[in-house]
Amino acid sequence: MTLAPDRLEAFESLAVRLAAVAGETILPLFRADHGLEDKSGGSGRFDPVTQADRAAEAAIRAVISRLHPDHGVIGEEYGEDRPNAEYVWVLDPIDGTRAFICGLPLWTTLIGLRHEGRPVVGAIGQSYLGEVFVGSARGSRLIRRDGEKALQVRPCPALSQALGATTDQNLFKNAEALAFGRLREAARLIRYGCDAYAYAMVALGSLDLVVETGLKAWDIEAAIPLIQGAGGMIGDWSGAPIGRSGGRMLIAGDERVFTEVSALLGSAA
Repeated sequence: MTLAPDRLEAFESLAVRLAAVAGETILPLFRADHGLEDKSGGSGRFDPVTQADRAAEAAIRAVISRLHPDHGVIGEEYGEDRPNAEYVWVLDPIDGTRAFICGLPLWTTLIGLRHEGRPVVGAIGQSYLGEVFVGSARGSRLIRRDGEKALQVRPCPALSQALGATTDQNLFKNAEALAFGRLREAARLIRYGCDAYAYAMVALGSLDLVVETGLKAWDIEAAIPLIQGAGGMIGDWSGAPIGRSGGRMLIAGDERVFTEVSALLGSAA
């Protein structure tokens, strides 16, 4: 069932509020003693988590529980609570924890809302910069302290003219690495280390392309309504819709670039 515009508007407002609640918890710990831990469990790959990650997710969950006790929640830090409810919030309190612990303002808070299993509202907040990017079928917009502006992806006729981003090229392995190498050679520019802030830059019309792999649901869901609401495209590497569990992701502002890149990455998909 499609949500009515007034319901979408109400949930967008709540997503923006949740991003603000997270920011109030996170900011006092940014560039401060954030209680760094390594949750890799000895796997050999550093997987940082901080007091700010956990406190922000707890604060978001508390608001949702108070306002909508029948809603489910899926979060990176505290797992699943009623994941098959009609409405389910999908949370990453700090996406880009590595940037956060290095004092770089490229981390974001990701807040997505599923209705009957389908992503319908997405918000990407960067509280240090005072930005929230929010979107739904009503469209997407950037909210700042000095006002709001509508978001619209920009045209880009070909990959050879595209400015793209990925978190870390070393995350691509084997066939993925080969496919990404072809993409890197064909694109005009690829930037690294932006995490989910790069998604927002596609919606803003500053980037044309983002490619990622190995993502979880909380890394992706907020981006889907935001990108689509700004006129862009998002899917897996083959161009199909992204499943509920995450995986590989391709974002492009222009359908021509999306089609070209999905064909290029197809061998690894």
